[in-house]
Formats: sequence, C-alpha cells, structure tokens
Amino acid sequence: MYDLGQYITRKSLVHKLDPRVKILAVIAFSIIILHVESSVLLLIGITATLSGQGLLARLPLKDVLHTLKPVIPFFACLFLLYLLFTPGQPLPLFPVGPLLISYEGLMLGIVQIWKFLLLLVAASLLTMTTTQAELTGGLERLLRPIKIFGISSHDVAMLIGLALRFIPTLQNEMRNVRDAQLARGADFNPRRLSGKMKAAGFLTLPLLINIVRHSDELVDAMEARGYQPGYRSYLYNPALTLMDYIIITFIIVLTVLVVFQPAG
Repeated sequence: MYDLGQYITRKSLVHKLDPRVKILAVIAFSIIILHVESSVLLLIGITATLSGQGLLARLPLKDVLHTLKPVIPFFACLFLLYLLFTPGQPLPLFPVGPLLISYEGLMLGIVQIWKFLLLLVAASLLTMTTTQAELTGGLERLLRPIKIFGISSHDVAMLIGLALRFIPTLQNEMRNVRDAQLARGADFNPRRLSGKMKAAGFLTLPLLINIVRHSDELVDAMEARGYQPGYRSYLYNPALTLMDYIIITFIIVLTVLVVFQPAG
C-alpha cells in the first residue's frame, strides 16, 4: 500500500531531474493554479501537464489517486459550502424550500476543488519522484539566500525534510494502532456522537505516545551521529544539465505569461 509522501523508485526522466528544478516546478504550478480564477481551459491544460508528468515518471495511477483519498471528506464538505452558500442564479428545480443551489455556486465549487486537487497532485508527484535526501539538498540550495537574515538554510531544509519523512511513518503508526484497538474489541463506527469521540480517543492517545517515542528516538540517533546545526557539506553536489535549464526557462516563461496576462 502506498503511503502519502513515499518515494517510488523508477528509472525515468522525471526522477533524474535536479531536485531544485522539480521544487521550482511545483512552486510555479502552485502560483499558476492559485492565479487561475475561472479559466476551465487553463485548468484542463494544467491537468493534462500533470498527467503527462505522471506517465513520464511511470507512476501507477492508483498510487497517485491514493494521495487524494485522505482529503476527499474535507473537499466534499468544502464543495457543499460553495454550493449552498454562494448567491446567484438558481439552477432548474431550485430553490426547494430553504435549499438554494445557484449556477455560480456549482461552478465555483467545481473550480476551487479542482484547483486544490491539482495542488495536492503536484506536491505528491514531487515526493514520489524525489528522495528525502534530494529534497533536503535541493531546498537547502534554494534557500541559501536567506542566510543574509542570519537563518541557516540547512536547518530549515532539514525541518521540512523530517516533516515529509514522518508522514508515511504516522500513517503506518495509525494503521497499527487501529488494528491493535480492533483486536481488543474497539468499535470505530458507533452511531452516537459520544461513541465517536470515545473511538477517536482510542486512536489519539496511543498515536500521540508513539509520535513522542519516535521523536525521542530520532533525536537520540542524530546526537549519536554527532549532528550539529548549521552548514554541512554533501557527498554529491548535483549540477544542472541542459535539460534542467530548458525546463527552468519554460517554467519561468509560462508563469510570467499566465500571471501577467492582460485582464479580460
């Protein structure tokens, strides 16, 4: 089973790209997606681009779609909020009593959820095709200008890398705790609200204890290896290739064209 944030080993052009290029691509896609207001054609183009990247990276479709599963309930609730509370022209057969569904609410809900899903897929493609070490190294190099403010780019990159590393660990711990509680007769599908809160407690407390335990083990491991904050050298120093420069140029041009396009 694929875990969110897990690296998938493949021999593809996307995997071989410099991590800095992939990080910049995700940032550029995020800016473009958030800049889009209601252009369905542009969203279709972004969707096609991300789909092409997934195919080029030889990633299983089920693993890419699995990254969306945890947020489906949240996005469903968000879609209902847009659908029910956006004023505008009512759809046929509406309103029905106090229920009002407008055309504007339907379109706004579809576009906004579509944009959020694209953001999540773009981030997932980055973690699927880039190892934690590559992500940390790429972030450290991109963040080096912040040293003029007295902030260590390596420390920031290390924090982000550790956070990404803990995502699949937490998912695995949650499954283990859930299985253990089910073996002890816990009911995770009660009908009453009090029962649901009690079932959440069955997961929350053991999971919190395991998180603290893993954090302590991580600190002990880093101290045992003599880790010190601040600048660190790397065994391999990646260099940008011609393909990397071509992709960076394309990303910059595309972002400028989309963000600074004339209104209307």
